[in-house]
Amino acid sequence: MPTSLNPLAVATRRLAGAVMLVSSIVFTATAAAPVTDKQLWSPRELTRGLVRVDAIMVPEGRTVSVLGQSRSGSGVMLDQQTVLTIGYLVLEADEVMLTTAGGKRIPASVAAYDHATGLGLVRAALPLDGNPIPFGDSASISESDRLLAVGSLDDSPAEVVVVSRRPFSGSWEYLLERPIYTFPPLADWSGLALTNQQGELVGIGSLRLDDVADDRAGVRGNLFVPTELLLPILHDLQTRGSRQTPPQPWLGVTTQMFESSLVAVRLAVGGPAEKAGLKPGDEIIAVGGLAVLDQADFYRKVWQIGSAGSLVPLTIKRDEQRRKINIRSVDRMSYLKRPEGKSPTRQASAPVVSPIRLSKPSKFSASEYSMISLPLPFGPGLICTLVASASAR
Repeated sequence: MPTSLNPLAVATRRLAGAVMLVSSIVFTATAAAPVTDKQLWSPRELTRGLVRVDAIMVPEGRTVSVLGQSRSGSGVMLDQQTVLTIGYLVLEADEVMLTTAGGKRIPASVAAYDHATGLGLVRAALPLDGNPIPFGDSASISESDRLLAVGSLDDSPAEVVVVSRRPFSGSWEYLLERPIYTFPPLADWSGLALTNQQGELVGIGSLRLDDVADDRAGVRGNLFVPTELLLPILHDLQTRGSRQTPPQPWLGVTTQMFESSLVAVRLAVGGPAEKAGLKPGDEIIAVGGLAVLDQADFYRKVWQIGSAGSLVPLTIKRDEQRRKINIRSVDRMSYLKRPEGKSPTRQASAPVVSPIRLSKPSKFSASEYSMISLPLPFGPGLICTLVASASAR
């Protein structure tokens, strides 16, 4: 007849068994987890490296009709006075105000803008309170990597997944060979910081797109400019305000692909293409006698001709007839309007493209801005709920 155990002994054995089971699970999970570097950040420290960027453009700015006269987004502290952001937030800015995570509002000025990368630097008039974010290795980022995105309006980082690193061409004579596409889509993406799991900066938020994945259509997400493009030119931007190498040739033409044809849809008023006689609706067939395959190929062929100031020979089709047009390119910065100092209070009445936000007329007073957020087309399902919740601030 088996010897019976008293209740205390039974409880002790059960507890010992439970401890051994939990220990086994923890050991297995730890052994299976990848070995990573020591975590360099805490969520609070990471958000303290972000600032809010508010900018008011010169009223006659070339970009005002498209991007609006008042723009807001995020910026990343590189040091106590230098902030990295996406360039369109401060392009043609007359006034810039930075708001730190601690609530300090500090006036700033545009230190640099680089059209090739789309990045900009802002210099604060006074030291910023916060923690500069170190650079990581963006070149090593690949599909399926899990990264962290955080903005000046966020309390904590959001995890995103890299879905592609294919080339991106924008209609405004802009091409990135290896941007970082992420999912799910995030609101307020302008100037978002993208970091690796160690809290090191690998990208700056630029766009929200409806098709970011390689293996399926209709996947919405964001595009980040990788920091690998900034590091080789950072010293130039900080000391000269622009890269030392000659600027790319700029034509002043907005293009769009229609099936297999590249068509000029808009021309910069008074820009090189308009002066040369190019018209909206013209199909661009060749550059320098070489056939144009798509938008990205068009940019590559134009930039291979030389630097800004080069003569760019195009073959176009208009009214079913082929024509040749020679366009004398320029540096885009020479076309844009430069601020001439503080401007009077003015109404930001120009149209605004989401997620840039329109503020009440103000000369950056101490009062808070009343923001009008434009609606965003979120996707279906759970992601829709997550993003809509993130944007409802």
